[in-house]
Amino acid sequence: MSASKQLKNTVNKGGRPAGSPNKSTTAAREAIARFVDGNTDKMQGWLEQVANGVYDEAEGKYLVFPNPEKAFQMLQSVVEYHVPKLARQELVGDESKPIRHVVTWKKTTSK
Repeated sequence: MSASKQLKNTVNKGGRPAGSPNKSTTAAREAIARFVDGNTDKMQGWLEQVANGVYDEAEGKYLVFPNPEKAFQMLQSVVEYHVPKLARQELVGDESKPIRHVVTWKKTTSK
């Protein structure tokens, strides 16, 4: 028996179909989305505190130094779970018909 026939015979026909979402993953994503949606106003304040810093007037010094870069990283980490990332795609032509891109500019007259 060939190797490909052996593999076909061992494929699990039960279980969820390929491409269907895992229930646990789906539930976790929904919980994160609800948390983010329910705490948007709080997160906005937290991000502003990190970006602008927290200054103590009585002490005359920063309790949290301004760090806009860190605030942006925090925002990205939350968005990463709420908005799916786009996968990179590569376009490949075959040797007999390679992909050809033609870019042209058309001059327009402004009114």
